Amino acid sequence: MKIALAQLNPTIGDLEGNSRKIEDACRSGEQIGADLVVFSELALTGYPPRDLLYKPELISEGQTALACLVSKIQGPAVLLGHVGKREGAIGKGLTNSATLFHRGKILAQADKVLLPSYDVYDETRYFQAGSRPVVFEGLGKKLGITICEDIWNFPGFYDQDIYQSNPVEELVQAGAEIIINVSASPYCVGRWQTRLELGRHIVKQFHLPFVLVNQVGGNDDLLFDGHSFALSANGEVIAQAKGFEEDLVGVDLENGQGDLRPTPEGDEEEMFRALVMGVGDYLNKCGYQKAVMGLSGGIDSAVVAAVAVEALGAKNVMGLSMPSQYTADQSISDAEHLANNLGIAFKVVAIRKLFDEYRESLSPLFPGMAEDVTEENIQARIRGNILMAASNKLGSMVLSTGNKSEMSVGYCTLYGDMAGGLSVISDVPKMKVYALADWINRDREIIPRAIIERPPTAELRPNQTDQDSLPPYEVLDPILENYVEKHWSANRLIEEGFDAEVVRQVVRQVDLNEYKRNQAAPGLKVTAKAFGSGRRNPIAQKFRKY
Repeated sequence: MKIALAQLNPTIGDLEGNSRKIEDACRSGEQIGADLVVFSELALTGYPPRDLLYKPELISEGQTALACLVSKIQGPAVLLGHVGKREGAIGKGLTNSATLFHRGKILAQADKVLLPSYDVYDETRYFQAGSRPVVFEGLGKKLGITICEDIWNFPGFYDQDIYQSNPVEELVQAGAEIIINVSASPYCVGRWQTRLELGRHIVKQFHLPFVLVNQVGGNDDLLFDGHSFALSANGEVIAQAKGFEEDLVGVDLENGQGDLRPTPEGDEEEMFRALVMGVGDYLNKCGYQKAVMGLSGGIDSAVVAAVAVEALGAKNVMGLSMPSQYTADQSISDAEHLANNLGIAFKVVAIRKLFDEYRESLSPLFPGMAEDVTEENIQARIRGNILMAASNKLGSMVLSTGNKSEMSVGYCTLYGDMAGGLSVISDVPKMKVYALADWINRDREIIPRAIIERPPTAELRPNQTDQDSLPPYEVLDPILENYVEKHWSANRLIEEGFDAEVVRQVVRQVDLNEYKRNQAAPGLKVTAKAFGSGRRNPIAQKFRKY
């Protein structure tokens, strides 16, 4: 049996455009002699459709689009993820489904059995769970059909202890000869390898071929890395799709041969490609072609600029230097050097005069009061206004450049450097930003060494550096990783050897700045726990243990 793994990048709600992609992939599958073309979870609507599922028109038009595809596609059999509808059913009435059809005839429909409702997932909000997984006997094999989470309940491998059934075991007991998984598994660093190891765990336990087709592309904060694959019954990778790109690969399960694409080498390449995909998809799917950002001469904006150029092309990216009286000449020259290396437009808009006018206008409001963080924030907000003006006038999306370390502890200005349509590296810790910069420079100097080596500074007061307000990033980042991503308490952090005073300072800053992050631009998720849809802490609360 030859299977085509159709790894597509759907746009959420674009039933017409997604249908065209599905038809094109079926034609490609037919050209390589596939007996079956497998698509990802909810490929017809895109994943996750979230509250669009409350719109009756999406459901009815989705049913029409599915029926149209069933009648039109005359090549190989198709296994397609879509929103199912249970007429007259008790419960929510919608299912996360995959339908198997061939030349106008529906052969089987499988409904997702395990509905995740944790982290970024909220499927019990919308869907009714399937009662049992489906084995279809036909096409020369007994196909065991699973949908994403259905394969993730193996206590010996991935112990969540939240489900009472194991759909894969049930499929094997029902006689399945091949396990197929249609998936929309969101990206974080290393997730594709974990997915592959889970497949190997299943194969080792049941000695059956395993096929997984994963969605690719960026949908708001969630990124999907693709990396679809097929394993032989002995656990060998016999087909491997690209990461972070649409792809179609074929695999012949009889002779154990298939298409093998290269995979990323190291976390930095993986993360860079994920961010590039996320920026490109977010802008394109929102109807933008161009981006503008502040270029401070610092490493964060340098990395974001490099990502934007890779995603959009240099001609579609503009960098603005917005110096004040506290901005060093080196900051401007480093920013211009970077812009020249990247080939992007570079403009200087000085803010000193605007800042002076702000201070003069506000002086009656603050009589006799010394300057403090208020004036620092005014500078950041002037810059945010300039960037938004450029966005309005030029039709470019503002990319904000704050990193996860800063966002965590609130070392950022609401309506200032947080302004923008997309926060590109808000889930990238500062030390990882440095690692990305080194990777970007792996072949030649793109980001000037002076930017990488210079101590980070916001330049909002004389001789300012980040470490005036924050612990060194090599100290801060591990605390944040364990507190934000692993949910360690302050007490545990201290027990694990972190300095007690630093821990209490950092934890307090994280908790007190929830209100800022709640108003931030969407950020691209690349770690196990990002600020955004997967982290839902209240703002007004008093449960603080530090």
